[in-house]
Amino acid sequence: MLNVGVIGLGDISHIHLPVIEKHPEARLRAVCDIDESLESTVPGAAFYTDYEKMLEEEALDCVHICLPHHLHYPVTKACAEKGVHIFLEKPLARNAEEGILMVQLENEYPEIKMCVSLQNRLNETFIQLKKLVESGDYGKVMGIKGLVTWFRPRAYYERKPWRGIMEKAGGGVMINQAIHTLDLIQLIGGEIDTMRGSIDNLFDYGVEVEDTATANIQFKNGATGLFFATVTNAVNSSVEFQVILEKGKLTIKDNILTAADDSGRKVKIVEDEALPGEKFYYGASHSKLINQFYECILNVTENYIGLNDAQTSMEMISAIRKSSQIKKAINLEVYR
Repeated sequence: MLNVGVIGLGDISHIHLPVIEKHPEARLRAVCDIDESLESTVPGAAFYTDYEKMLEEEALDCVHICLPHHLHYPVTKACAEKGVHIFLEKPLARNAEEGILMVQLENEYPEIKMCVSLQNRLNETFIQLKKLVESGDYGKVMGIKGLVTWFRPRAYYERKPWRGIMEKAGGGVMINQAIHTLDLIQLIGGEIDTMRGSIDNLFDYGVEVEDTATANIQFKNGATGLFFATVTNAVNSSVEFQVILEKGKLTIKDNILTAADDSGRKVKIVEDEALPGEKFYYGASHSKLINQFYECILNVTENYIGLNDAQTSMEMISAIRKSSQIKKAINLEVYR
């Protein structure tokens, strides 16, 4: 039986908590948040406002970190020092430089399992797309397109001001909404050579973080990538992820994977399980990744997304930001 804790009871914790409670080998022992009004929201679990006190007083096997981005490193470090396995909500860190510190932490505590929640890797559509790409049936990858067109009102930043502050969030649409798309792009495209990006604010919300970003990606294997993300759309539209190959196209849109051959004939391959409720666009793979991580702890295996696995997406975000500042392409080698 795993004794589990959750640090941070914000929006994303409501995706984690039901999964923990349903797992037959997990028991939610304690939760922590600085907001004392949340004490009665998780019945049956001890409530703390100080995570260090929780780690000291509770015998926990695993902690879910669901906190603002600037707290990811210090809380991960505190958990590792207490010998507690870590399930870290994305992103890995605020930028590539802090990501390096996180990876160093992972290397320093090899006995502690540290998983980053890049759960869209486990979407059935992406699993099948990756298999089709790797089969070689459609030839080599020529290009990749990732589009994220969502909406966030001014109230999104006013309700939780840290989201609009660079020092605390590390960025806007790239790190909060589109990091999963960047992660999938690099998984399919392979090692990245350079990125030329541009970021901007199309809404006049008075926040420090970007609401729109675009980038051209040059992969070392010769493929190219197009990335576009914004939270200035009218609604949260479906993410679109497309791989252009020598002999066809593979497209994920509306949570459905389709394949098109040279003639343009489309065939539906698979559809993802939908997450019920208004947060449907999160996808339903959080539970898959959490359950998989618990199995790794219980069976002492390594089938999870480690901190080093998540560093490339941080390098991509930092490269786009730097490129936008200097108006030149950035070689990702500068972050290694």
